[in-house]
Amino acid sequence: MNGKPNILVVEDDPPIRNLITTTLETQNYKYITAASGGKALFAVTSGKPDIILLDLGLPDMDGVEVIKKLRSWSVIPIIVISARSDDKDKIQALDAGADDYLTKPFSVEELLARLRSTLRRIQYLEARGTVEESVFHNGDLTIDYTSATVKLGEREIHLMPMEYNLLCLLAKNVGKVLTHHYILDKVWTNALESDLSSLRVYMASLRKKIEKDKTESKYIQTHIGIGYRMIKIDSDK
Repeated sequence: MNGKPNILVVEDDPPIRNLITTTLETQNYKYITAASGGKALFAVTSGKPDIILLDLGLPDMDGVEVIKKLRSWSVIPIIVISARSDDKDKIQALDAGADDYLTKPFSVEELLARLRSTLRRIQYLEARGTVEESVFHNGDLTIDYTSATVKLGEREIHLMPMEYNLLCLLAKNVGKVLTHHYILDKVWTNALESDLSSLRVYMASLRKKIEKDKTESKYIQTHIGIGYRMIKIDSDK
């Protein structure tokens, strides 16, 4: 990514949309806006944004549906900004593929912090290919950092951006127990205590996708109350 990112603001409430865009302007961010789900999907293809700020209560479709549609073909980071504060709403959005969740009313400082955190994740992914081996192997699991693809044997596994980030962090530290705090610090950057529940949701989703045997952990081991570890698989097995 060269220069300031292009941010898509999907919000149908004019006062809130103006607050967000004014905040972006003060930080010299580029932005485009959309007031509905349909217009947002069109803007992603026409405007090619780097990050999406998405309200869930849109006039034509629910924001979660927008996330699902986007995730069928795009890995653009999505930060949800919603008045829905129940855990079930947050989990539903994260399960659908959102990268972060900010509850209304929000402070300008927190919005900017979430954006900076997301930008650092993007930059980390872009830079990683130049400092790591291009391909990671562990048993049947293969991560190609150059193409950002994951395979189990010959089958490609579709991961959400946050799931991919978590998997790469575990792979880079294979055999080591990574604490919740360490993972949040590396992947979320500006982590809040509430993000621990999000970490559990993403990790559970990741494990469902890469574990063949649902009754036994093969690749990712949970250390209750501590964190997670990627198990080194004997290549002869």
